[in-house]
Amino acid sequence: MRELLTRIAVTGHINLTATSVLLVYDAIVDALTRLNSDELVGISCIARGADSVFAQAVLDCGGQLEVILPSTNYRASKVKPDHARQFDDLVSRASEVRVMPFEEANRHAYEAANAELLARCDLLFAVWDGQGSVDKGGTAAAVAEARMRGVSVDVIWPDEAARE
Repeated sequence: MRELLTRIAVTGHINLTATSVLLVYDAIVDALTRLNSDELVGISCIARGADSVFAQAVLDCGGQLEVILPSTNYRASKVKPDHARQFDDLVSRASEVRVMPFEEANRHAYEAANAELLARCDLLFAVWDGQGSVDKGGTAAAVAEARMRGVSVDVIWPDEAARE
């Protein structure tokens, strides 16, 4: 049976190796295809690494992209030159861009953005190697928060994937 609408958010590592980017992209496309949804919405902060790989895969699979930016200065302060073109392209292709009410990209802004992601989704894709402490932020904390909220989590970490 096909789902009418599937809303998926992403959390994951920003420091994927170049080979891992390709592996993760393929794994995300496979996971999206298996969902068998009539309408797919991907929700992402489009940070370098997993977030942007996911966003590109959603668009390539014909889905809509909703972007959540942690702060008004996120582009200027956090997007590195090697990611700027992809970031700008994804923002321009998004059906919605929500900017959280913070001027600076800091811990509070990231926590608010993660909370917004989880509030909007039915499923969380975690591009995660299983490492990290849940009390120090990052991917592990987002996975723990999703599980606490009752959001289903699909961990995506291909066998040959690695972090820089």
